[in-house]
Amino acid sequence: MDILVGIDTGKTVGIACIDFKGRLLAHLHKRFAGMESIVSDIMMVGTPVIVAADKPVPSELIKKINAAFNARLYAPDYEFSAREKRAASKNEDISDIHERDAYFAAMKAYHAFENKLKQAERIAMKSGVTNVDDIKAKVLRKYSISEAIAGREANRR
Repeated sequence: MDILVGIDTGKTVGIACIDFKGRLLAHLHKRFAGMESIVSDIMMVGTPVIVAADKPVPSELIKKINAAFNARLYAPDYEFSAREKRAASKNEDISDIHERDAYFAAMKAYHAFENKLKQAERIAMKSGVTNVDDIKAKVLRKYSISEAIAGREANRR
């Protein structure tokens, strides 16, 4: 299953995984977690197409995790306040601040691509594609919608 994952790094690492509709699939936190442990935990849920940071400058650990999955890296344009992060996660049962920040990162990435995902779904459905999530994953990997549906290689980097 392809997913979007948000990661909050530090002494305690927060991880939140969401699907292509923005639904929370899993969240957890670990103290002093290494890259291998984080990658393993993420793989238990799915394969990230996007790895998201909650800060404008992603940490080296997030960059390495992103590279391990050959995913697209997302970082917001500016740093958000704790209040904004709390408000964004109020409808989910997330009590740990690291998990909350990771969820916030994943949701910011989702919202950045939400319109494109909805467009891809609409066009894929009209084209009779059965696995719409595959098309969405390709679109997030920078394929055009028509390239994704036709099964062609992306014409860009």
